[in-house]
Parts: sequence; C-alpha cells; structure tokens
Amino acid sequence: MDATVIERLARLRGVGDAYHDYRGELRFFSLESKAAILRAMGSPVDDALALAEELRRLEDERYRALLPAVAASNSARIGVDLNISARDFGSSLMWAVNLERGGRHTGTHSTADCPELWRGEVGGSWITRRRFELPIELPPGRHELELRIGAGAASRCVLVISPPTCYEPRAIRESQRLWGVAVQLYTVRSRQNWGIGDFGDLKSLIRWLAPHGAGFIGLNPLHALAPADPERASPYSASNRNFLNVLYIEVPAVPEFRQSAEARARIGDAAFAARLERLRDVPLVDYRGVAGVKLEILELLFREFRSRHLALGTERAAAFASFVTAGGALLQLHARFDALDEHLCATHGTASGWLSWPPEFKDPQGPAAAQFAAQNASRIDFHLYLQWLAHEQLAEAQALARDLGMPIGLYGDYAVGTHPSGSETWVDQTGFRLGAEIGAPPDPLALKGQGWGLPPPDPAVMISDHLEGFARLLGNNMRYYGALRLDHVMSLFRLWWVPGGRPPTEGAYVHYPLEQLLTVLALESARRACLVVGEDLGVVPEEMRRAMPQFGLYHYKVLLFEADNGRFRGPGEFVRQALATVTTHDMPTLRSFWEGRDIDLRRGLNLYPTAELEGIIREARDRDREALLAALDREGLKPASPASPADPFTAELAHALHTYLARSSAALAAIQIEDLLGMTEPVNVPGTHHEYPNWQRKLSSNLEDMAARTDFAAWFEDLCRARGR
Repeated sequence: MDATVIERLARLRGVGDAYHDYRGELRFFSLESKAAILRAMGSPVDDALALAEELRRLEDERYRALLPAVAASNSARIGVDLNISARDFGSSLMWAVNLERGGRHTGTHSTADCPELWRGEVGGSWITRRRFELPIELPPGRHELELRIGAGAASRCVLVISPPTCYEPRAIRESQRLWGVAVQLYTVRSRQNWGIGDFGDLKSLIRWLAPHGAGFIGLNPLHALAPADPERASPYSASNRNFLNVLYIEVPAVPEFRQSAEARARIGDAAFAARLERLRDVPLVDYRGVAGVKLEILELLFREFRSRHLALGTERAAAFASFVTAGGALLQLHARFDALDEHLCATHGTASGWLSWPPEFKDPQGPAAAQFAAQNASRIDFHLYLQWLAHEQLAEAQALARDLGMPIGLYGDYAVGTHPSGSETWVDQTGFRLGAEIGAPPDPLALKGQGWGLPPPDPAVMISDHLEGFARLLGNNMRYYGALRLDHVMSLFRLWWVPGGRPPTEGAYVHYPLEQLLTVLALESARRACLVVGEDLGVVPEEMRRAMPQFGLYHYKVLLFEADNGRFRGPGEFVRQALATVTTHDMPTLRSFWEGRDIDLRRGLNLYPTAELEGIIREARDRDREALLAALDREGLKPASPASPADPFTAELAHALHTYLARSSAALAAIQIEDLLGMTEPVNVPGTHHEYPNWQRKLSSNLEDMAARTDFAAWFEDLCRARGR
C-alpha cells in the first residue's frame, strides 16, 4: 500500500487528517483507517495501478477542470473558481448564465483580470486557479453557468443562489416568542386510534393546543419505514426519507371508508373490535398488530377506490394521478420496493430489505424488478395509494394548524440517515456507501465510540449530482412543515465514518461541502417557507458554529445541558435564534432526571463501562438538582416543593422549569408532552437495541383526558404570559 497515494487520495475524497477528542487531545487518523474508508468509497485500494489511475483522475478533476460542478452563494453576487492552464492564461472568457426561470445573461472577461488563488504544477502542466466574479446580480434559484475560453469547448457549472439566510415566519420577525409541544406521534393514546398515534390524533392535538396559544407541534420523523416488517420501528432508521410512514393513516377518515360497506362491516365485527381494543390498551405499540388491522382495511378501501374512482375517471382519481405524476420515478420506485419487499418476505421467506433479496431483484431498473412491476401493477398502485393518503392527511393537519392561527404549525424532524436495506439506498446504491456506517468517536458515555448502522452518503457523489438529490429530499420534507429540525446538523460539515468490520474507534471524519449544502438548504427553506433548526448537541466544530448564524439556522438548546461551572444559563442568556427545550426524546424525562431513574435504568442495562463512571454521574446529578433550584430561585420561580435537591419530584417543579424556559430569549420553546404528564419511562435509550423497547412506549394518558385537564390549561396560560403574549 503506497502511503503517499493513500494520503493524497484521502484528502481529495474529504477524509480528514485529525480531530480533537472529548478531552481536547489532537488525534491523527491512521493510514489503515483512511485506506479502509477509501475502500468503502469504492476506491481500488488493493490494486496499486488502478489506485494511481484514480488519483490521477481525481487530481485532474480538482486541478485541471475549468469549472467546478457546483458553485454556491447566499448573496446575489457569486464568484466561481477557475482552473486556467498556462496556454490559456490571458485569453478571453466568454460566459453565459441561463436563469432557472428563463432568461440569459452573457459577457466576456479576461482571465488575467481574475484574482489568483493558487498556482502549481499538475501532471507536468502549470495551472493557476483564479476567482471569476460574475458581474451581475442573480435571483435565488438554480442557474447554469456556461464558460468558454477562446475557441475551446464550453464548460458548465450549476450556480445555486439562495437568500442570505433561511426563512423565518413573520411572527418571529415581529419579535414574537413562540411555544409548542413536542410529541412522538406513535406514542399518542386516544379512544379512536387503532393502537398507534395517527394523523387524526395530530389534528386533535392541533385543535386542543392552538386555542391555548401554542405556535407549533413538534414531531418525530414521519419518514417511510417498512410495511413488510412493522417491528423495524425506529423513526431515525427510515426506509426512505422522501416519503411517509403509512401506519400514521387515520383509516376511518379516508373518504373510501364511508363508501365501503365491506370495510364498515369488517370493523363492526366483534372479533375485529376486540383486536382494536387490545391494540389501544397495551402499554407498548404493537407495530405488527397495528399494521395487520390497518392494512387489512386499507386494502378494502383501495378496492373501493379502484371501482368507484379509477375505473370511472372521477375527480378524486385525477387528484391521485396528479400526486403520482408529481412524485415521478422516485415515488414509483418506492412503491415498487414496498410491493417487492412484501412479496419476497411472503413467498421467499427473506428478511425485509433489498440486501436480503435474491440477486436478480437488487437492481431497481433490472429486468426482474421491471417484470415484477408489470405483473403486479395493481399492488404497486396500492402502495402509491397509501402514500397519497398519508400525504393528504398530513397536509390537511398543517392546513388546520394554520387555519387555527399557529404561526408555524407542524415542526418536523429530518433524520440524519437511512436504513442500509431500505428503498432510499436501493434506488441510489452509489450515493450511499454500504461498506461503512455513520457513528461517533469515543466520548465519556461511549468510550468505545458508536456505530449507528446507517450508511453514509458519499460527498463526491452528492457533488456530481449537483446536490439535486439533497435539495429534493429537503423539499419533500419541508412541504409539510412550518419548521424542520435537522438531526445531527454537523453532518453538513462532517460525519464519522466507521468502515465495515472495524470498531468505531478506527473510524475517521469525512468532510462535506458545507457552504454548498447550506446554500441549498437556505434556498429550499425560502421556497417552502420553512424555518430550520439544526440539532447541534455534542461536539460541534467551529466551522459549524460560525456557519449556523451566517445562514440563519436555529440552534437546539437543551436546558439541562445549559450549565457552566455549576450555574444554569439564565433566561436572558439564551440566543434568540434557537429552539429551547428542557429535555429531548433521547434523554430521560424531567421526572426521571430529577429522581435519577435514568441512572438506575442504564445501570440495569449495563451501559456504564465502570462503576466509577456511574458514581461520577450520580454526583454530577446531585449538583445539577441543586443548581436547577438555584436558577429557579434567581428568577423568583422556586416552588415550595421540592424545597431541596433531595425532595421528590413535583408537578410544581416541572411547571416552574418550563416557565423559566418560556421566559428565555430563545424564539422557540418546546415542552415534551411526557414532561407535561410527569412520566418516567424514556421513549428511547441511546446505546440499546433489543435491551429496551425503544420507540414503543405509549403516553400515560389518553388525548381526550389531557385536553379536558384544567391544570394544563392554566399551565399554557402561564407559558403564554412568560413568552410575552
């Protein structure tokens, strides 16, 4: 293995050289780790000649290509870096910009008048890199630059122009401070749902909370999962982030339900009613049982839709056709995937996901998949129908929120990755590198590092795609929401890649085109009128800290982390551009935190590497309780009970802490619904898989009972007052 070639190639592919660990120590990545990551990227690491040829090709692309694939700016003016050969230096540039919405600007410019950024010898040729500042202002959009030197061939580059920052709703621009409730939708209990929180429950939450002054409802990722394997339930391990989880469909709200006598008779059957009652009563979401009852009735509704609408070409059939057309090939392939997945699971006994399928089906465009689609068109239409229903109901929920005066309405969540065997990777097998996984380097609670089981996107492929896939993914999520949280926002700058078969400690950071990605993000945010919150917890590199305010991304501030030298940050010390919350779905509930139940739980799950570390955490928790009471006391909010850190948790403490949070200068403040209820069990315990029932625990109260509680209404009134409304 030629170390020089590996080092040069790794640098070209974005692999870092070193990082500062959680102790602040500089750690260099080994040659072996870099080689393993290059291998995961598809580089021929074990073939010296082929590797040298790849290095030559990439260096040519980087240093000899006239134009980059993408240039981006969050200003109306943009500069583009050009690679000029000695032969062409001093020649005239003939340029043209083709605007996204039509129109064309042209002009000429001398290469000698472009400021020099770098010069050097590449492959025996002298190259100078020059900055060409386009002498025009461009509107936001995706434009095309054509450039020709002298009589040479034209080169092309995509120009992404965004507004200076991401979108902010008028209410925030007018200095309103909003509050909302964060809900893991699947956990919601109601007397009407079918064992899982659904879009009907979401509408009920909106009708309850909007009149009390809530500005938004925060949601877990609603990405499509695997209907063929309902128990694969993590919302952060999606089959495809472009589409929706069909288990959230409120079945009785589907128009065909009122028209289908067979479906209504099936639900009226005593045995079916008993199934629904059991699904509602169990404390954990029975995903397989929920999928069974929902898909059984939805198939009857699709049969009704085919005979009553598709066969007759009704207005509703036309609406469905428009949805399918707008979804394009990506939607068709997702429906093909779900139909294939259920078929192969049922007939071949394979595990869900394309990595388990027979080889002939692994190519989405291959003859076997095409033949299956031709022979099973109706089944694919069924899965298209399910996506349409989910789309309709979620869009209706957001429209309802806006109609009821919520300035943001739904605040969605965009997962950092996708399942390695889901439809998103099946369709884009080169864009994701399945020979590696995303993770994290060692930290105090995970001394061996972390591997999250999610394949990383390849930054080189993203650039060669002109970031169109990234823009499409953002747009497909933002269309439902007034705000969107980006899980692990640091992924826009770097991701910890763990090569397959190696421990997370042998991973390394791979860097992404931060400025270009943020420009695309700001453009999509403006187009969709969607505020963006970046989940920036943990180790945040300085580059990301600077970029977030520059592009108008909101920070994610968790009160329980906002302590320094034993003192919690005061309400007036929070940055304005932030969403503030007391806890998150990955943390213990507030009551569990106060009572130390999360420490007991983690000890019982053997998640502490040493007893010493557990002891350190318990001592720190004692100090945190004391500091929280001191912070409340400074604000005149300290409750009568608990009077000391050793006293039990009370609802008064939760109320006081959320009033404290609501007084903060952060533009957005969120309450976890579990903290409203005083629950103890977490919805997720990071670092566990089968050891704890993650993503299954339901809320402790029905939605109807929560909406009737006068103490909650009084709490909301206090929140409005604390937010200055």
